[in-house]
Amino acid sequence: MSITSFQEIIESIEKLSIDDQEYLFELIKKRRIEKRRLEIAANAKTLLNSLKQGTAKKGTVDDLIADLLDNHLGRTKIFYKGQTQV
Repeated sequence: MSITSFQEIIESIEKLSIDDQEYLFELIKKRRIEKRRLEIAANAKTLLNSLKQGTAKKGTVDDLIADLLDNHLGRTKIFYKGQTQV
């Protein structure tokens, strides 16, 4: 969306009454919440499928942090019964 279009939207909203602006903000907030709920449900479904297939990663919080940091750095770590292999 261009800055001009965004500015036009803002100006249109400012022309609304205070009550209509509040209604619009609440409506947007509720839609964002519902969208996030749907994303969480989709993630949960993916996780359950991964657990059923045995492809979900398991480990401690420290394992998760290390995995996230290594993925961020472009490396892959594999955990074998407490041992780490890069």
